[in-house]
This record gives sequence, C-alpha cells and structure tokens, in this order.
Amino acid sequence: MAAKKDQTTETLVIEGHEVRITHPDKPYFSKQVKVSKLDLVRYYMSIAPGALNGIRDRPIVLKRFVDGAEGQAFYQKRAPENRPEWLRTVTLSFPSGRKAEEIVVDDAAGLAWIVNLGCVELHPHPVRSGDLDHPDELRVDLDPGPGVGWDDVRRVSLEVKALLEEMGLRGWPKTSGSRGMHVNVRVQPRWTFSEVRRAAVALSREIERRVPKLASSKWWKEERHGVFLDYNQNAKDRTTCSAYSVRPLPDARVSMPLHWHEVTECDPADFNIFTSPTRFAEIGDPHAEMDQAVGSLDKLLELADRDQASGLGDAPWPPHFRKMAGEGTRVAPSRAKKTATKKKPRVKMPLIVVANSPDKEAALAGLERWKKKHRKIAKLIKVEDVLVDSMRGRSSTWTRIRINLRNVPEEVRPPQETPDPDDDPTREWREHWASKRKQAG
Repeated sequence: MAAKKDQTTETLVIEGHEVRITHPDKPYFSKQVKVSKLDLVRYYMSIAPGALNGIRDRPIVLKRFVDGAEGQAFYQKRAPENRPEWLRTVTLSFPSGRKAEEIVVDDAAGLAWIVNLGCVELHPHPVRSGDLDHPDELRVDLDPGPGVGWDDVRRVSLEVKALLEEMGLRGWPKTSGSRGMHVNVRVQPRWTFSEVRRAAVALSREIERRVPKLASSKWWKEERHGVFLDYNQNAKDRTTCSAYSVRPLPDARVSMPLHWHEVTECDPADFNIFTSPTRFAEIGDPHAEMDQAVGSLDKLLELADRDQASGLGDAPWPPHFRKMAGEGTRVAPSRAKKTATKKKPRVKMPLIVVANSPDKEAALAGLERWKKKHRKIAKLIKVEDVLVDSMRGRSSTWTRIRINLRNVPEEVRPPQETPDPDDDPTREWREHWASKRKQAG
C-alpha cells in the first residue's frame, strides 16, 4: 500500500487502485484513545482479509460517521453517485416496496473507500449479490439487558452452540464489540428471509426454554430479562456489524471473531483497534473456514412447526414491517388494551418516557435530571427498569429513555411528564402521515 499526501488528502494505492483519503488527520476517536481517520483506514487495511470475509460479495449499508465516531451517524442505503468505476453495485428491494442501488465491496480498495466516507462500522446484508432473496447466513444476536453481565452472555452463547449442533449446524462466535455476542451460521441459500427469520424465532424460544433464568425471546423490552436473542436481526433489510468492525465506543473496541474455546475466557475489552492487528497477524481469522461449513435449516424449521402446532404463533416483527400472517399483537404490553378473551391477559407495564434525543448523552443527562427530581422514587428503580432504546429513524438513530415503574407503589408513581429533552426526530413525520390517514379515512 503506497501513499501520496498533500495538505488535505492522502492518496493510497491499494492493489492497483487509487483511493483518496480526505482530511486524513481528522479525529475519529479523541476521548479515551486518539484515532484519526487515516488511523482507522490503516487498521482496516491491516485486517482486510478478515474484514472482507464478512462483507465480500454482499450489498452493504453505509453507516456514516462523518463527524467521527463521537458524532451522530446516519444510514445511507443508496450508493453515492460519485464513486469509482471499479466499485460495483446491486439493486435491493425493501419491505416498503422501495428499491435502492447499494455498494458491494469485494477488495481492500473498496473497503478503504467506504471507510473514507466515515463508515466506522461495516453493515452487510446476509445475502450474496447473485441471489438477493435467499440469505446464506443465519444471525444469532445475543443482546444483554441492563445490569446483565458478560458471564451470562457467554453461558447463553454456549447453549446456542449446543442447540445449533443438535440441529446439524455450526455456529461461529464473535464479540459484538459492545456488551453482547453474535453467533453467525452459514446456511444453504434455499430459504426466504421470512423462513430464515422463522428458524431464528424457533432457536430463540428453545434457548429460552433451556435457560429460562438467563435468556429471553420476548420482543418487548418491558417483558425481557437476561440476554435477549434478537431473532428480528434476520428480517429483510436488517443488518448487524460484521467481523472486525470498529464500534463507536471510547476505547475503539472491535467486533472480534473467536474460536469457541476462547469464549469462556475472553474479555470484549481486550479487542480494539490497537490489539486486533497483532492478533490477526499471529493467529489469522478464526472464521476463515466459515464458507466451508454450510448447513440446512430443516431441523430448526421442524422445531418452528412444533411450536406452531403447540399454539405458539409468529413473534412480533419490527414496527416498519406490514402486519404478517399469524403474527400476534404488535402492541407493547404497556399500551395494550384490555379485551374480553380466554387467552392469558398480557400484563400492562407502567412505563413513562423521560427523554427523547438524537444525542444519547443528552438523553442520559435528562435521565439524571429526572432521578434528581424524583429522588425517593429513583431509589426504588432497578437497573433493568431503565430502558435505553436506540430508535432507528428514516436515516439515523435516536435515543429514547423509558422507566418501568413496576417496583414503585401505584399510589406514589409519578405521572407522565413532558420528556426532557423531548426531541423525537420522527414526530413530525409520524404526525404528517397520521394526518394523511385521517384525511383519507
């Protein structure tokens, strides 16, 4: 990799392609560690074979941190018009009916080019460019709730490993780069997104049955406990960060592929932008043989059939999907209305919203102001009753903070007040469409 530099750009020559790195000295991490944009590019070049194993031949959503990892990110599905002629694209269709031409990264030059756009993380779809309707990857996302420790995440991941092996599948674990873990599974591209998701629902429910105190398959946060198995990461148009992705945390942590024997001893904090290149140089990519371990979803889908026969319908889909056949109610328990039914009634949770903001730090500051205002009530709130939701808008994420008052006596529960701050970037859009529907009806 050769380089040519002027005051505002540095041009890298990577495998015969020139890639301009604009503002190479721009800080991307500056609080706990110091990392410039060029440092980030060099990191990805140092582990390029491993990173490319996770994204090659896949359309990729550009999650861009144009102000660095400490700034706000936005999602860009459509490929930039001003792109190198050697970068290819494919056209994806989405549940909304819209289509978008997305970038496909096949080599180190393409990887450097998207990192220059501010892509700190890598977000590939679970399909290959030759068949965009049939995933070749089942994704098991282990998401620990508030106060849940890393040891519980590891224990649940080992249950996932055992179940996958019973189903004739091989799981490949990696740290999420935050508090959780991902287990990816190569599968034959024979099933639709809906069928792959159905297999993931069955897996999540079976793990909850096996370790009910540790794991949850419940979609609504107010019903969860322990480690949530997020089956909806397998829905069409959902992506997760891939192997070797840098996460926007102060220590520049990395989503690290692991061997299973490492799971019981590893610490996610050990894997960052500084330590990962050395590890890669010494042991290579633990997931290098992943494409040679392709399995069938037949047994998991048989498990889904048994669940359905026992009365378990489809689990809730993400809110932007249309209502699916067989899907239960898509209303959070805290908002559910009481109905005359023979089914076991859902428990309505007493939730209040205390903060809405595109800036997570501002939302957390609002939470602290609420706690100071309600000091006596705050002492009754458990860690798991503070729900910090990363809400995905049309092109960016924002933070909503809710508090579950279930452990507060009803007679002293504070009412819903105007959140502080109250900056929900989707409100105007939702109110616009609500008005449109009202006029149409």
